[in-house]
Amino acid sequence: MRNKYTILVICIVALVIIEKENNIISRVSEKLTLKQTTQTQEPPPYYNGSSAPVVMEYDGEENATMFFDGDDYGHKHILLLAATRTGSSFVGEFFNQLGSNMFYLFEPLWHVERMLSEDMGIPNATVSSLAYRDVLLSLFLCDFSLLERFISPPPHEHVTPGLFRRESSMALCEEQVCTPVVKNVFERYRCKTRRCGPLNLTLASEACMRKEYRAIKTVRVRQLETLRLLVEDPRLDIKVIQLVRDPRAILASRMVAFSNKYQTWKSWAANGEVPIEDEEVKRLQGNCNQIRMSAELGLSRPNWLENRYMLVRYEDIARYPMQKAADMYRFTGIPFTSQARDWILKNTHTSEVTSGVYSTQKNSSEHVEKWRYSIPFKLAQVVQEVCGPAMHLFGYKFVDSEQTLMNRSVSLLEEKLFNLS
Repeated sequence: MRNKYTILVICIVALVIIEKENNIISRVSEKLTLKQTTQTQEPPPYYNGSSAPVVMEYDGEENATMFFDGDDYGHKHILLLAATRTGSSFVGEFFNQLGSNMFYLFEPLWHVERMLSEDMGIPNATVSSLAYRDVLLSLFLCDFSLLERFISPPPHEHVTPGLFRRESSMALCEEQVCTPVVKNVFERYRCKTRRCGPLNLTLASEACMRKEYRAIKTVRVRQLETLRLLVEDPRLDIKVIQLVRDPRAILASRMVAFSNKYQTWKSWAANGEVPIEDEEVKRLQGNCNQIRMSAELGLSRPNWLENRYMLVRYEDIARYPMQKAADMYRFTGIPFTSQARDWILKNTHTSEVTSGVYSTQKNSSEHVEKWRYSIPFKLAQVVQEVCGPAMHLFGYKFVDSEQTLMNRSVSLLEEKLFNLS
């Protein structure tokens, strides 16, 4: 009798979860439809020279499909996947600095995450992953119309002063995209190479379509599996590079860069033991597990990812930046230009390290292990306990004492080869 009741309860809970998922997806669809209607009464004019709008359909389960007119054959697409504080801004510059034939976007999904979590109150990972995937698809096809629906305040006639980190994309600051400065219009992310006015997304789309190579860097995609339909889309020639870093170094970096969000960890570091069952620790464990599972999937080389996935450790890039950059360019099938080589040489051997959360200038070989002096041993132990499987997979060695942690003559990195064919 008890088993019958247990089965009944499980069935009821499952039905409630399914209903909740459907309600959330409906809210996203309705919200986006309403947002599109209130922003513009006509379809955007700049997708592949067509006036066809983007249609986003959810089937009520886990699939969302976008339909476009036109095609995008003949271009190469690179998606750099990472977590925050893994050196992704630095590595993204390897492609941003390629030259005039590259269209690079820095964290366009920032707008999507912000709207779903703050404005719409939807933290659901499944729904977010669908939105991320579809926005990435549209951007790789040089269509900014779907991203516009997530930008707040909404762009006016496809013009916005508030695209996140516009200045981090050389393509969005080139002369063809640079509009006249508008008086009394505040722009938080202004081009540094030249004075430009608000970003005209129509001009950005046209610039994108002129480029042979397109790259996007994001720290917001949690699971590689959610990108399968994107990778399999016949209009794209996409290569996925997953960047990983020692999770102990990531935590140490986040405690500095995002100090207000890591007060609990700082308190543990200063005053006491770390409760393993705390939500903060579980969140760290969940992040490590997501990174590990994505890497395991990519390294298992399923048919849909064959020759389309590469795993790179930040530590290897920091030690051998030119060699690893050449490996990534070879993987993507893109020529390694002298402009990119010069940038890497200049920005990995500098004695002057610029400050800032997204700084890309550093002496990379010296910078890579500075974290060992900033993270308390007891926090390193916690990371090792909850992120152990990921550390083993990526070849990061454990430490058993504070002396070992701070002794830089003891390497914490196994020499390990990935991406073997």
